[in-house]
Amino acid sequence: MQNVTEKQINYKESTIKRNKKKSSSKLMKAFIYLCLILFTLSILIPLGWSILASFKHKSEFYGSPWALPKGFYLENFTNAFIKSHMGEYFLNSVFVTALALIILLVIAIPAAYVLSRFNFKSKKIINTLFAAGLFINVNYIVVPIFLLILDADKAIKQIFALPLAMTVFLDNKIVLALVYASTALPFTIYLLSNYLRTLPRAYEEAATIDGCTYFQTLIKVIIPMAKPSIITVILFQFLAFWNEYIIALTLLPNSSKTLPVGLLNLMQVQKAATDYGAMYAGLVIVMIPTIILYILVQKQLTEGMTVGGIKE
Repeated sequence: MQNVTEKQINYKESTIKRNKKKSSSKLMKAFIYLCLILFTLSILIPLGWSILASFKHKSEFYGSPWALPKGFYLENFTNAFIKSHMGEYFLNSVFVTALALIILLVIAIPAAYVLSRFNFKSKKIINTLFAAGLFINVNYIVVPIFLLILDADKAIKQIFALPLAMTVFLDNKIVLALVYASTALPFTIYLLSNYLRTLPRAYEEAATIDGCTYFQTLIKVIIPMAKPSIITVILFQFLAFWNEYIIALTLLPNSSKTLPVGLLNLMQVQKAATDYGAMYAGLVIVMIPTIILYILVQKQLTEGMTVGGIKE
C-alpha cells in the first residue's frame, strides 16, 4: 500500500511539474509573439503612413493625420522627381551604388577565396588587419578621407598645371564609389571567408583533376556554391551604400547629389513651402528600391545566414 501511495504521489508531482512547464512555455511563447507583433507594427505603421501621405494633397495634411487620402494625387511624385531633381539624384545613387558593389565584389570574392582556402606566410597578418578594420566606424574617418582627396587634387593640379577651380578627385562619383567599396571590404571579406571555410574541398579537387585553374575553379565552383553568402553581402552593402549620407555630403560638395543628400534638401524646401505631399513622395522614392530588393532576395538572404555548407 505504501508503494502504491508513493507512486501516486510521485505521479501527481511529476504531472504538476509538467503542467507548470507547459504553462510557463506558453507564457514565454505568448510574450515572444507579442514582442514580434509590436516590433512589426512599429515598422509597418510608419511605412504605411508615409506611403499613404505621399498620395495626399497638401490641403489634406491640415485635417486628421490618420485620414485616408481622398484620391491618388500623383503630382506629388512629379514635383519630387522632376521639379526637385529627385530623378537626377536617383540616377546618381544607382550609378554610385552599382559601381561600388561591382568594385567590392571583384576585390572581396578573390581575396576571401585566397584567405580561406590557401596557406601562406603573411596570411595571419592580413586576416588580423581585416579583422581590425571591422572596429573602425567609417563616420569617424570621413575628415581624413576628405583631406587625403583634397591633397591628391592639389598634387594633380600642380603636376599637370590645371586650373585651381577644377577638381579631379573631389566631386567625383567614381571616387565616392571607390571609398564606399574600400570601407566595406573588411566586413565583406570577413563574412565571405567564414562562409567559404565551411565548403568541402572535394569540389575543388574534382575541378583540379578536370584541369581547371584556380581562377576557373573560383568562377565555376566557388562562386556558385557561395551564392547565398554573396547575395547576403549584396543586400547588406546595397542598403549601406544606398542610404549613406555623411560621406556623400562630404565628397560631393558642389556637384549633383546622391538620393539621401537630395532628400534632405527636398525636405527643407518642401517644409518651407508646406508641400508635405512632395516631401513624403521623396521618402517613398528612396524606400521603393530597398523594399523591392529585399522581397526579391529574401529567401536567398535566409539561406546565406543559416546555411554554412557541408563540413568536411
